[in-house]
Amino acid sequence: MTTDTFDALVIGSGQAGPALAVRLAGHGWKTALVERGELGGTCVNNGCTPTKTLVASARAAWVVRHAADFGVTVAGPVGVDFAAVRERMMNVVQSSRDSLGKWVADTPGLALVRGEARFVAPDAVRVGERTLRAPRIFLNVGARPVVPGWIAASGAPFLTSESLMALAELPTHLVILGAGYIALEYAQVFARFGCAVTVIEHGDRLLPREDDEVAVVVRQVLERDGVAFRIGASATALRRDGAGIALTVDGTDLAGSHLLVAVGRQPNVEALDLARAGVTRDAHGAVQVDDQLRTSVPGIWALGDVNGRGAFTHTSYNDHEIVAANLLDDDARSVRDRVPAYALYTDPPLARIGLSRAGARASGKRVLVGHLPMTRVGRARERGETDGFIEALVDADTRRLLGATLLGIEADEAIHGLLDVMSAGLPYTAISRTMHIHPTVSELIPTMLQSLTPLE
Repeated sequence: MTTDTFDALVIGSGQAGPALAVRLAGHGWKTALVERGELGGTCVNNGCTPTKTLVASARAAWVVRHAADFGVTVAGPVGVDFAAVRERMMNVVQSSRDSLGKWVADTPGLALVRGEARFVAPDAVRVGERTLRAPRIFLNVGARPVVPGWIAASGAPFLTSESLMALAELPTHLVILGAGYIALEYAQVFARFGCAVTVIEHGDRLLPREDDEVAVVVRQVLERDGVAFRIGASATALRRDGAGIALTVDGTDLAGSHLLVAVGRQPNVEALDLARAGVTRDAHGAVQVDDQLRTSVPGIWALGDVNGRGAFTHTSYNDHEIVAANLLDDDARSVRDRVPAYALYTDPPLARIGLSRAGARASGKRVLVGHLPMTRVGRARERGETDGFIEALVDADTRRLLGATLLGIEADEAIHGLLDVMSAGLPYTAISRTMHIHPTVSELIPTMLQSLTPLE
């Protein structure tokens, strides 16, 4: 057993870890980055990078199938070579891994340590036969899919968002348990690849965190792509059925070739043995942190999905910026400074910032709302994709933006103008009086904001 001393340890190489480790090493601190798996965490290996390549391939298949709508003739049926789709996906993933590995390897003062870290003291972890000691330890260990106990104990095969990445052949019938963000992206992707897809949701609608209109539009879009929904349904048992599975739903077996379990995610904390360091967790199992991402133990920070303060790639990266600013730049940044922002990458995408309508009503503020359907957007009409709407919520007293929802083509890009104004604390007129370029999705945002009415 050997002991190595560092100025800083970064455990986990998701979006926050490598960036922070490079920054700390550049500050002159002897730093170790510890990783038990592939560099890049969820985003690079089984999250954003691979899934968005699948989304791109699925959209390509959709566009070709609808070529006649644009006056383009395609000879013969449209097929999907899933082996080629998967090879493209893995090439993109490997390129990201290689780029990240080179960045880490080329950084002076930064050592990459392979293995699983476990606390042996508040300032020390054990990795294999080595003990690594440092006065500053940063946790960036991410999260993983939740698998209900009755599914794990069934003995039947099932997939998660991680194991799905290794799927070599297209399912004939993909059954998806859950109707959240991950579930719906995969539902549309595999439906566009030509698979039968059935989504099972225990709640009374899909996307329970979104306003009703969002859930209605997304469901309509996915049903048009061939996705079947069973909402308010109770799944209670799983068994192997020949080469496939049978899921008991409302007392009746639903047969499928594959089952994808997408009912939530949980922090990767078990292997860390946090109790040895005295680090506390919240009721959901996430590491408790303050607004500067410090844990209950001085000298230990938690960043990314494991702290439960965002659970997105962009929030994880922003976590590293907040920690680095406070530690190295004498810049008192805080998690409270950022505006909640995320996107759902169905096609068309959903983009959300700040409050929803439900949240605005609950705020007690006098709220104004602007709302226009995507049928008013020239870019959407020209592309023949007019599903969705653009909407913003404004505080009637301060004239500041409270939130916005864009559901439609290029929504994930167009929303950033609103996000920037909201983050800067500017009145909504900063964008409503700005001339935007035609023809774009963004050009209708000023028009939408010029027709505010009280939120009912």
